[in-house]
Amino acid sequence: MPRHDTTEAPRIVCARCGAPADGPPLTWTCSKENGTRHYFCDNCARSNLRAIEGRLDSAWW
Repeated sequence: MPRHDTTEAPRIVCARCGAPADGPPLTWTCSKENGTRHYFCDNCARSNLRAIEGRLDSAWW
């Protein structure tokens, strides 16, 4: 008898604009801020590249 797992993987959305990831966000940027992972879509990451490189938390963007 097949086993049905009712738990789903958490849905990943962009922490900046709320865009949902279509599957694993392989090209997205992941930032760990205060012990919590934040994912940013390609557009938001591109728009805030200097802040990301400067290691500013997303609250500063």
